Amino acid sequence: MGGLRPDRAAAVPAAYRPETRPRGCEGVTLPKRLFALAGPAALLTLAACSGGGDSASGGGGPITVSASDTACEVSATTANAGNLTFEVTNKGTKVTEFYLYAEGDRIMGEVENIAPGLTRKLTVEIATAGTYQTACKPGMTGDGIRGTFTVAGSAAKQADSNAELAAATKSYASYVEDQTDVLRTETQKFADAVKSGNVEDAKARYAATRVYYERIEPVAEKFGDLDPAIDAREADLEQGQQFTGFHRLEKDLWVTGLQPDSAQVADRLVSDVNALIGKSKTLELSALDLGNGAKELLDEVATGKITGEEEAFSHTDLWDFQANVDGSKAAVQALRPVLQARDAALVSTIDGQFANVQKLLDATRAGDGFKYYTELSQDQIKEFASAVDALSEPLSKVAEVVAQ
Repeated sequence: MGGLRPDRAAAVPAAYRPETRPRGCEGVTLPKRLFALAGPAALLTLAACSGGGDSASGGGGPITVSASDTACEVSATTANAGNLTFEVTNKGTKVTEFYLYAEGDRIMGEVENIAPGLTRKLTVEIATAGTYQTACKPGMTGDGIRGTFTVAGSAAKQADSNAELAAATKSYASYVEDQTDVLRTETQKFADAVKSGNVEDAKARYAATRVYYERIEPVAEKFGDLDPAIDAREADLEQGQQFTGFHRLEKDLWVTGLQPDSAQVADRLVSDVNALIGKSKTLELSALDLGNGAKELLDEVATGKITGEEEAFSHTDLWDFQANVDGSKAAVQALRPVLQARDAALVSTIDGQFANVQKLLDATRAGDGFKYYTELSQDQIKEFASAVDALSEPLSKVAEVVAQ
């Protein structure tokens, strides 16, 4: 799910409340105490953030988006089909997000955690004509400030004209299929344990089941109606929204005890996961989806796992952290031949930073899993935040290289 809402601060221990700061020219969350400890390196990163070069957008420069607390001003509301780049500047006082939606609120692309004063870019491949919607979400909540965006004409898909990109999307689609097949099986076992009242078995299965979801979360988030039903956190719920999915059962298992409707929630989780899997099998991903997804998974780490807010009841955040890293690696691996040919230095940097993150994760292993988040020291949290920061910056360049 998305980043930390401003009204969630009271739910997160003071030491771990997020402070948004630049990651290269990307928005990033870092625990406030860690931000104070980051020192000169963080200041150098801030000074260096100036937006970077423009990417082609339907044959011209980027479509600029001026986002504020009350408006979402898009410089153009029409474009020709092809690779579209949106350059989003947050001129408001709240952290914001930007989305491009297709019919049915299917997410074509998104950028999260754009702090006040920062600019982030989103490049998406739109090969067919149609009516879409742009949306800014100040405070990262609700349906957002929306506007109609029209795409004209048609364009050859990158994967249709480039054999290596076609192979990348096929490879990643196979990875997603493998993960969802196991997700289906393990979710049913987890639900059965809940329904039988076997709390200890359900607890043991909880984190191990969620890893298959966390690895493919950018794909799950393409379907805006199902992802919240499966993965919404209690503090993210809007007025009147029902609390369902993994995190509702997490609360039942670790905090309140099983409730009269826990079995019904478990059955709905199975149904929603099966629906998601069915939709994912017909989803045509682009190479840019892979590039954007690799970065989105690190955003998930920065906004939820580093702060300990994702698994607020079970504290199994490090299982999710590892799964997000696994999923990001899989996307990069699928794109590796293209990235290696176009920017070998970038690939080398990404590989090195992945290794650094993995080394820190390996140091927190306990048995078949990991330590609970509450067992981490302040120094360990700081190390994780710095390592994720260092990895996220080169990952933010992957989509741009793919779009060349």
